[in-house]
Amino acid sequence: MLLHTLYLVAIVAEAMTAALAAGRRSMDWVGVCLLGAVTALGGGSVRDVLFGHHPLSWVSHPEYLVITAGAALMTIAVARIMHRLRSVFLVLDAIGLVVFTVIGCNVALDLGLPTVDVIVSGMITGCVGGVLRDVLCNDVPLLFRSELYASVSVVAGGLYVGGLSAGLPHDLVTAGAMAAGLVLRLLAIVRGWNMPKFVYAEDLH
Repeated sequence: MLLHTLYLVAIVAEAMTAALAAGRRSMDWVGVCLLGAVTALGGGSVRDVLFGHHPLSWVSHPEYLVITAGAALMTIAVARIMHRLRSVFLVLDAIGLVVFTVIGCNVALDLGLPTVDVIVSGMITGCVGGVLRDVLCNDVPLLFRSELYASVSVVAGGLYVGGLSAGLPHDLVTAGAMAAGLVLRLLAIVRGWNMPKFVYAEDLH
């Protein structure tokens, strides 16, 4: 129940941040709604298509489309004060990342997939929605920049799978993996931790 509640909070937050990205690209209201829904639900949809998990979450729960589109539209009304809530949305985005990761891992576990696939499923669920948003907005996806984002998902997913394999209580493992991922993501934001960059400049002269 708590995980589902956090999931709803996460998709609302993702839809609202996507709406701001749509506004920066001067999209119309339809574009705002679509980008919000794609960002919030895209990771799970891509996961389900890749692993043959049907029906898709928003097909079996069409209210998710209403929630995300509504959150995106609501953002238009409160856009002028959104800059004051930047810290709140950074925290909500971090929560969304770890919640989506655990949900993605659970889907793969239910399908009986190998451990590596389970962790990848978590990462896809947590990160791909943001990739789709950035691609549609013609930006370099956050996943491919130096920020600790996908790596946080992998850590959280690895802890989750490892804890379950060790026979620890499910609720304890879920809370521990999510807490570790959340702390790591927030520390990366506050302290500016980044992954090493690969810089290549070919000298043509």
